[in-house]
Amino acid sequence: MAFTTDPCPSKEMDINYPSYPRAMILDPVLPHKQTFIILHGRGSFAEKFAPPLLEMKNDHETIQTAFPHAKIVFPTASRNRATIYKKSFTHQWFDCWHLEDYKKRQDMMRPGLHQSCNYIHFLLKREIEIVGAENVVLWGLSQGCATSLSSLLAWNDEPFAAVVGMCGWLPFGNVVEELSAKSSSQFCTAESQDGDDDLFARSDYEHDPFARSDGEAASEESSLQASALSFFREEIDMDQKKGTIFQQIPVFLGNGMEDPKVSIEMGREAGRCLDLLGVDVKIKEYDGLGHWYSEHMLSDIFRFLKQNLKNTK
Repeated sequence: MAFTTDPCPSKEMDINYPSYPRAMILDPVLPHKQTFIILHGRGSFAEKFAPPLLEMKNDHETIQTAFPHAKIVFPTASRNRATIYKKSFTHQWFDCWHLEDYKKRQDMMRPGLHQSCNYIHFLLKREIEIVGAENVVLWGLSQGCATSLSSLLAWNDEPFAAVVGMCGWLPFGNVVEELSAKSSSQFCTAESQDGDDDLFARSDYEHDPFARSDGEAASEESSLQASALSFFREEIDMDQKKGTIFQQIPVFLGNGMEDPKVSIEMGREAGRCLDLLGVDVKIKEYDGLGHWYSEHMLSDIFRFLKQNLKNTK
């Protein structure tokens, strides 16, 4: 397989994203109709991550034989100091604390997530201009999955084809869940106390940009989504993003039951949060699988993508 370095980096990329190496590109076998943007995990980089993923076969199919019209873009995260590695340099999409204590020191994630989500949005927009939004897929492993999901929730352009996450989690997911439970409780309290001035009271729904319906049930659900989504976007300093376009983008999450790095509960939490936010999410768990992908997982991913992509033949 012959890779090329991103041959046409724009002036915008050079000026705004100088810390990100130029992406590795694998050209399609047949005429270009689709683009997959696939993100590695922390400590890896495109040249290391791409070959084993591309070589793994499932039912005698690789990514390239299953999707011969797909150009595959492998970005590399910026190289900076990782707190948990005693400030040693590594490629990471964002800095974070030890994942066994992932609820601690979550503020560390903010700067990197903000920068990386903007970079991924740049790549998405560029590929959408070439093949159309319905033919672009965002895909990530581990921290690359976390970055993909974050980029999804901050997206406010036209809906692209799909997001795939392997062995990953949603940053700030525990707080999103806590906030939704708190919001639900506040809503119920407001129902029983007519005179209370509650932030999420129905009288405010007409001003809620996320409201989907005039009905009470839909308004409550919309309020929960709005509060959780606003929190998430504010945390990564992308609160200027508006709307819920991401609800139109299907998501596949695959997690290993024996993952020693990203616990299965972190993956489940991500699924619950996406479901809360109105995302069409498909979750698969794999017995005996650790922090990696498998032929079985790739089979499920290929099936998911063929269901959600156009121009697969």
